[in-house]
Amino acid sequence: MLNVGITGGIGSGKTTVCRFFEALGVPVYNSDERAKYLMNHEHFLIDQIQKYFGTEAYIEGTLNRKWIAEKVFGDKKLLAQLNALVHPAVYRDTERWMKEQSTKNVPYTLREAALLVETGSYKSLDKLIVVTAPLVSRLSRITQRDQVNEADMLARVKNQMEEKEKVKLADFVIKNDRDLAYLEKQVQDIHASLVKLSQKKRK
Repeated sequence: MLNVGITGGIGSGKTTVCRFFEALGVPVYNSDERAKYLMNHEHFLIDQIQKYFGTEAYIEGTLNRKWIAEKVFGDKKLLAQLNALVHPAVYRDTERWMKEQSTKNVPYTLREAALLVETGSYKSLDKLIVVTAPLVSRLSRITQRDQVNEADMLARVKNQMEEKEKVKLADFVIKNDRDLAYLEKQVQDIHASLVKLSQKKRK
């Protein structure tokens, strides 16, 4: 079984791409969704977040996401601190998930994460897929989804590694710059390539 990573800048369309892979029967680990779950349910992580960010980080036992976002996206040191707390928890959760998938008859798994390259996690994977999209499209997508203004979104984008740097490390690049049919066709082509690679690995 191949372990494949998929990443891309905020608003690039990773979630949509992952849905296409899931429709093909590929198990997908969504790091962002699991991180949200762990930040609300893993007691050790909750204690650590409250230790560094204060009790305001939670409201009636639930993560105060808006408050946390406002704190970290304007302060790179605080963002790094939050990542340092959350990433180990997500890594442990990923390892458990990977062990579960290894018992199933699938050619490869997909691990989706925004910071696969930044954290160096991609180095432990067999292949890396990078999703790209024009900045204008990314800003439009996120301002509508998260109901934030464009200036705030630009600040978030600047906090991430440049798209072209991720592309340099990619084994496959998916360009989200046209319609959904074009996006799905790229997913199908990459899926076929990964299935072949998995078959070769098993021989």
